Amino acid sequence: MLVYLLENATFTSASLEQIDKKNHLIHLCLLDFQSLPAVSGRLGISDRLVDECLNNRSSKLDSYDGYDFITLNLPMTIAQDYKPKRIGIYFRLDLLVFVSDRIDFINDIVVTSQTEGIKIQSLGKFFHLFFDKITIDDREVLVSIEEEITSLEEEFIVSIKNDLVDYLVTFRKRLLNLKQYYEQLVEISEAIEENENNLIDKKELRYFKILTNRVNRLFTNVLNLRDYGTQVREAYQAQLDINLNKVMKIFTVVTSIFLPLTLIVGWYGMNIMMPEFHWEYGYPFVIVLCVVVVMGTLLYFKKNKWF
Repeated sequence: MLVYLLENATFTSASLEQIDKKNHLIHLCLLDFQSLPAVSGRLGISDRLVDECLNNRSSKLDSYDGYDFITLNLPMTIAQDYKPKRIGIYFRLDLLVFVSDRIDFINDIVVTSQTEGIKIQSLGKFFHLFFDKITIDDREVLVSIEEEITSLEEEFIVSIKNDLVDYLVTFRKRLLNLKQYYEQLVEISEAIEENENNLIDKKELRYFKILTNRVNRLFTNVLNLRDYGTQVREAYQAQLDINLNKVMKIFTVVTSIFLPLTLIVGWYGMNIMMPEFHWEYGYPFVIVLCVVVVMGTLLYFKKNKWF
């Protein structure tokens, strides 16, 4: 657990005991999920919010009387190995609490503001820095997904593989998770802009308008990637159909060649007396006839470009 006091536009280390609504000091608190139940009473976080923070699996913002409560669940595609997967945020005028499975990610923002001399005039400013950091490189993630789909498209053009469909299904699931995540993040960003509890200074709200535009662009990019994935799958299915048609065409040609031969064999296989049976050249005649029929059929197919 890490506690900071915001004073003179900078963060300094503090203790949990200093957090008190009566002294009007502004604090930032970083917790992991295991520590939350033990300190929630001291921070003024109700048991219902604690339970929601620990068990909620969606991203949303709820505005209550005097404070906002946010839960974020990042898809693995976005979180990867360096971003938190689950985050709970409790925000009131004098206190901003982050509950996360990776508090070092959030603490890096504090350290960066100290080392680079970034002025943190209010908790709203740090609130924006957090959302900025958590979304700033998402575009690169989407670009990498687009490149993966493009490589798959090039791969099926070169050779048809049976497991390509499995890859495309996996991409669709990843994109569906991203779509749901950004859809919820847009709603959160728009709710922050409404600033129902006046927790953010009006001058700082413009930063959240920029954030909303960014998230909207990311959401649009995900929708475009879903369409692209659908086009690749349809193109792959069309290529499979073309290959199947080629095979069926070969079988049809072979069947068409042997069909007249089957007629000849059936004709001369009847148990009745025919003049050709007593003809000296009857057997060679049937052989020549079969060869002529095959050659004539092949020439006819070739002339009509059936193969």
